[in-house]
Amino acid sequence: MLIEVLDGALLHSVRAALAEDIGTGDITADLIPVDRQAHATVTAREDAVLCGMAWFDTVFAELDTRITIEWRARDGMRIAAGEDLCSLAGPARPILTGERTALNFLQTLSGTATLASRYAERVADLPVRLLDTRKTIPGLRDAQKYAVRTGGADNHRTGLYDGILIKENHIGAAGSIRQAVQDAARLHPGILIEVEVERPAQIGEAIAAGAGRLLLDNFSIEELAAAVREVDGRVPLEASGGVSLDTLREVALTGVDFISVGTLTKHVRAVDLSMRLEMAPD
Repeated sequence: MLIEVLDGALLHSVRAALAEDIGTGDITADLIPVDRQAHATVTAREDAVLCGMAWFDTVFAELDTRITIEWRARDGMRIAAGEDLCSLAGPARPILTGERTALNFLQTLSGTATLASRYAERVADLPVRLLDTRKTIPGLRDAQKYAVRTGGADNHRTGLYDGILIKENHIGAAGSIRQAVQDAARLHPGILIEVEVERPAQIGEAIAAGAGRLLLDNFSIEELAAAVREVDGRVPLEASGGVSLDTLREVALTGVDFISVGTLTKHVRAVDLSMRLEMAPD
């Protein structure tokens, strides 16, 4: 798997999701004898890119370590409608209790990876990096950013703590682009300073101030191409704002270095998956 050191965030999100769903206890699962065993199969109902195995596994590990899971696919693999993804075996009660939470993670993260893959494929032959944004589902930032990478795109900064992006309100509060960049460099030396540019006239000012990257916000195709010519490689350029699957390639062909797309994590539709459960003979 492409999974990295997400253990802390992963476990936290799984426990929070289980607590949200189970509360004081699964009172419907009480209908099942405590010692009853079951088998279950998770099946895809549509084509997708699989993502979220670790979250799925952790849900059941938290509920009952006797549950075994056998995967027939892996994160990053393309799966087809009707394909069986994994099988589970163990006590029926915790399998039923964890079903929805586990599928919620798997469906949402697979949806994110699938959407990211569609965007990434559109510009795969061009020298541009496709980035996500901070427009993620609350509580699933690390998970969705992992899913974006699984789908073949890249990550922007993770949060407000690991990168500086100076926007219009920051500039207004500081007094000018130059002042904002100077203050950022003094307070956080060694951190990339990116400046959001809302009109072409600000490009020269931001470069002169020492910006390490420019985010060209809602520039037209003509303005993006002109900015690439003006900057001429002095700093990397990132296009952002209103980029869709239909306009992505045209934006990339202007020559910008990065394109950030909030849609990758904001407009996600969960992949349709199902779990079929069969009780083992008494």
